[in-house]
Amino acid sequence: MARLFGTDGVRGVANEELTPLLAMQLGQAGAYVLTKEKEHKPTIMVGCDTRISGDMLANALMSGACSVGANCIFVGVIPTPAVAYLTQKYRVDAGVVISASHNPVEFNGIKFFDGNGYKLPDELEDEIESLIKEGLAGVKLPTGSGVGKVKYRTDAREEYINHSIKSVPVNLSGMKIVVDCAEGASFYTSVEALKELGGNIVAIHNNPDGTNINANCGSTHMEELQARVVYEKANIGLAFDGDADRLLAVDENGTVVNGDQIMAIVGNHMKSQGKLKKDTIVATVMSNLGFFLMGKKNGMTIEQTKVGDRYVLERMKEIGASLGGEQSGHIIFLDENTTGDGLLSALHLLQVMVETGKSLSELACIMEMLPQALINAKVANHKKDQFMEYPQIARAIKELEEKFAGEGRVLIRPSGTEPLVRVMIEGKDQQAIREEAEKLANLIQDVMF
Repeated sequence: MARLFGTDGVRGVANEELTPLLAMQLGQAGAYVLTKEKEHKPTIMVGCDTRISGDMLANALMSGACSVGANCIFVGVIPTPAVAYLTQKYRVDAGVVISASHNPVEFNGIKFFDGNGYKLPDELEDEIESLIKEGLAGVKLPTGSGVGKVKYRTDAREEYINHSIKSVPVNLSGMKIVVDCAEGASFYTSVEALKELGGNIVAIHNNPDGTNINANCGSTHMEELQARVVYEKANIGLAFDGDADRLLAVDENGTVVNGDQIMAIVGNHMKSQGKLKKDTIVATVMSNLGFFLMGKKNGMTIEQTKVGDRYVLERMKEIGASLGGEQSGHIIFLDENTTGDGLLSALHLLQVMVETGKSLSELACIMEMLPQALINAKVANHKKDQFMEYPQIARAIKELEEKFAGEGRVLIRPSGTEPLVRVMIEGKDQQAIREEAEKLANLIQDVMF
């Protein structure tokens, strides 16, 4: 059996890989492992995105948690960062989000937060997984008054909105903002927060029906937002993903501004105000080389981690950094929340625009994006970690690394959330690196099929 937990919880096709039975077992094992040291009856907060399978899996998970004696608070459709924030605010014992983030509707996922709102370290995930594989051996199932119960709350999203606008109280009067909600969890929170701050909001893809999440919209499909920003003569476009823990932006000319650029803009502004702790930003190995050059030029240290915002967070906590994230738009403002937060990222970016009086295109000039090609090779999920075991693939990767040594980078890695091996090449010639990336991705697919 392959490892259940990826870089962002347990994920798979709902009702096929991620079944109600598995969700129930995760509820039982997760509740037991995360609360076994507690002397009181533990409480777990549960939220979900807009997927049609969310109700099925949330109820199965809460059933499992209640069966081992934990109480649950169900807060309904709400962004992932809201669950992280509310878990620590209300001092519950753990939080759970039912979401597959930017993935298509047929996927879903389950990710846990501890009582402090942090994603779980590998050791705790391994403990949960082992308990499931052992058939919950040693876990006692209470009866009578020992069984847990579920409480339903509908006001939680308002508390998250209030926290966000108090954290970054920017005046958005006179700003026209197009917001793509990805038919996901931000359909209410992002629009309402920006309106409360005085923005003129044009909302698109904010009518989720359970089946349209991330469908040609949001941070993975930016084309419509780009066109709409230009058409509306807006100052900026904001694109969230399905669970609103990531943000990408579009400038007034319709050009995409990615996570590296957002961190560069906001980080430099924070540094100028003495708010960037250690003058350091934590990023991953997938960040553009231009981001690291920007840091050096502007007196900022850029720390590198492996891919996954959980690893960014771990490094931030280790060194006491306040800002970190990924090119994909997972950006963590650790003084304000414990995980990637699309709404906070949007507010910080808007704050820089307001306080400097500069357009987003002007601000984005702080760094030069070097040509980068990222091609996905589709492989069986249980094989994706084994690509280097195939001599043909290992040889091709070595040859590419030698070819681009000193003039670029070659990074091959399995996706933590999808059945893919990601091929990334960085260099001087966009066409050449794309051709090489496509060639290697095709080889990986052919050999590993």
